[in-house]
Amino acid sequence: MSLRTVIRQLHAPLKGVLQSQALISRRTYSAAAQARSVLENELDTIRAAGTWKGERVITSKQGAHISVDGSHGDILNFCANNYLGLSSHPEVIQAGIDALQKYGAGLSSVRFICGTQDLHKTLEQKLAQFHEREDCILYASCFDANAGLFEVLLGPDDAVVSDELNHASIIDGIRLCRAKRLRYKHMDLNDLEEKLKESQSSRLRLVVTDGVFSMDGDVAPLVGICDLAEQYGALVFIDECHATGFLGHRGRGTDELLGVMDRVHIVNSTLGKALGGAAGKYLDYFMISGEKSTLNKIYNFQILLICGYTVGPKPLIDLLRQRSRPYLFSNSLPPPVVGSATRAVELLLASNEIAQTMVAKTMRFRNNMTQAGFTIAGAAHPICPVMLGDARLASVIADDMLKLGVYVIGFSYPVVPKGKARIRVQISAAHTDSDIDRAVDAFIQTGRKHGVIS
Repeated sequence: MSLRTVIRQLHAPLKGVLQSQALISRRTYSAAAQARSVLENELDTIRAAGTWKGERVITSKQGAHISVDGSHGDILNFCANNYLGLSSHPEVIQAGIDALQKYGAGLSSVRFICGTQDLHKTLEQKLAQFHEREDCILYASCFDANAGLFEVLLGPDDAVVSDELNHASIIDGIRLCRAKRLRYKHMDLNDLEEKLKESQSSRLRLVVTDGVFSMDGDVAPLVGICDLAEQYGALVFIDECHATGFLGHRGRGTDELLGVMDRVHIVNSTLGKALGGAAGKYLDYFMISGEKSTLNKIYNFQILLICGYTVGPKPLIDLLRQRSRPYLFSNSLPPPVVGSATRAVELLLASNEIAQTMVAKTMRFRNNMTQAGFTIAGAAHPICPVMLGDARLASVIADDMLKLGVYVIGFSYPVVPKGKARIRVQISAAHTDSDIDRAVDAFIQTGRKHGVIS
């Protein structure tokens, strides 16, 4: 066979392969271009609606006073979840450093393989003690805790009855379970009772509510919820992310505030807010073979207390350890996180002094803003939503506030319902009276500029 014949025989199938690959390439390009167009159109819609959420860059550790990229001088931070000011507490920071040196930076494993250290068990024990529950299980976040609870506890023969304004993580967690799902009107006990009557044939029923609703700062009517739950044979679950550490006489949360600690069965919460959501300091040294080596303070050390947890009956916690997917398939919390978190809990177990300062600071801001003519949603909670209604207005006022040295953020759809845009101010124990007065003055100045107040 001649060379020309061989080439001719190979040419046809090779040509077909090349044409096929070119067609696939064109289709792939077309699909990617179409997807890009869809995404860009969606982004344009968000911008046009005035609900675009930019991310400001903080160039300092978290605290009541921060530095912000593009801004000059000291900036007051009034939108962090740092309710107790523990993010930069020296003892919380030092506990993280000590844990880093003793236990290392991480476990490189999930808990049930080789990812459980004695400090994990210590933190779980202290959190159970803090909430006066039988046991505790740690998660990477409270979002994970909410994602991991409901599908383990509830099956197709059960029912979950949830407040319509519960946090997105609760909603997503409930979607994962196979139980019958019912929603009751926000904090409406009459509607809750109707839903409990509707679900009486279910094996287990779980009433689910935020202890404090994060967008409005309103407190769930737990006494009435517990009364109805007991009347109709249901369990009660609360998410305490915006209550743990500072609500109630000892800072135990909404259930302590309302006197129902023994009537709420399951509590999910976080260490990423009041219990020191972030901490940082400059390290003077790092360890090399056990020896100190000076680094001229060039390394910034950040401890992120991002973990969440569930506390409740021991059989439930044991079952979560066996079946909760976010727990089983997520690496263990890093030792520095656990060390800092443990110290934060110990501080609260030892004293309620920090928590008790919150009431006066909160009411100072609320009263002064109300007297100035602003509408503040909620009641007596450090979450103080300044209601504005219009998304663009909330965004513009937040920008003008930053120019006056006060860091706040406008909240709009889909974080809050359409037409209910606001600036959510959050008071911290780290704020001084002077800080609060300066923030109020800035609100008055910008409020008059934009016609919100006269």
